[in-house]
Amino acid sequence: MSLQPSLQAPWQLAQLQALRAQRGHAFLLSGPSGLGQYELALALASSWLCERPTEQGACGECKSCHSLAVRTHPDVCVLMPEVLSMALGWPLDEKVQDELDSKKRKPSKDIKVDAAREAVQFTQTTRSGGHTKVVLVYPAERMNMVTANTLLKTLEEPPGEVKFVLATESAAQLLPTIRSRCQSHTMVWPAFDQALAWLQAVCASQGLGGKGVQADDLRVLLAAAGGRPSDVLAQLQLQGAKEAAERWRALPKAVAAGHVAVLGDFSLPQAVDALQKLCHDLWAMKVGAAPRFFAADTLPAFKVAGKDSARGPSLYALGQWTKELNASARTAEHPYNPGLMLEALVSRAQLAMRGTSA
Repeated sequence: MSLQPSLQAPWQLAQLQALRAQRGHAFLLSGPSGLGQYELALALASSWLCERPTEQGACGECKSCHSLAVRTHPDVCVLMPEVLSMALGWPLDEKVQDELDSKKRKPSKDIKVDAAREAVQFTQTTRSGGHTKVVLVYPAERMNMVTANTLLKTLEEPPGEVKFVLATESAAQLLPTIRSRCQSHTMVWPAFDQALAWLQAVCASQGLGGKGVQADDLRVLLAAAGGRPSDVLAQLQLQGAKEAAERWRALPKAVAAGHVAVLGDFSLPQAVDALQKLCHDLWAMKVGAAPRFFAADTLPAFKVAGKDSARGPSLYALGQWTKELNASARTAEHPYNPGLMLEALVSRAQLAMRGTSA
């Protein structure tokens, strides 16, 4: 098993080399989603553990690299929400797995304090034979105050040759005491054309996105993701590029017409995110700026950029809608009825796009 495909990207390799050249025992990789924090953290951990590391990182062929690739390396401890561990193939504690298998509870979406305590114990045991041990925490913002404080002392003064790598998509949510004990690294945001060229190469080599992936479709999806290539890759693993791009092009007018089905395959957080992007672009067009996430001709209230800027929703209506979407984003993971919530979100979007406040 090879490293994650995103590490073939030149901006990722450059960051890995820079991090490997730094001295320290704890690193914090931070930036918005879709920039490859997890992949970079895993590659950094792999390079620390590799028996024959190269300038490009881990060799990918030694016993250590193989053990990490199949998620059985004894000198790696991964702190993740249980939901994410299952999705990424990391084994759970036997007791936790039994509880989930017997349906006594649902997998956690946060990093639990019991897992942090086990990580502290992990750092105090003897290495299996390598020269270091690694604790990987992702996404670090999923640690609550108790969990973070449990890890704090060990993070500051780890025993032996233990190294930490924390990855986050929301560094502001971390305790200042956690941030202060790590060397901070801000993820590099690739240039749009560079990311597009790389996505084309990955689709061709990995067979993602369906047959005959078109550059125009990838361009639409990369714009929809705000220029974040890892988000596009995640989407293409579930859906063809042409289908996804066509739905994104149709989304603004479909929402304006009240067609809830256009968001039917979206989770509630994804639906709120899509509507926030639509609201952003309506704001931009209203003040004479270029849209970021949608093509101008797909936005129903603005047929020609700069010429019809007086048309469409008022700034007040957009402001009210923005506040409501921000509130919805904070609760989008709650166990609401998805169908009813999507209907409410689309209905509210219609009002805003007509220039009506709730």
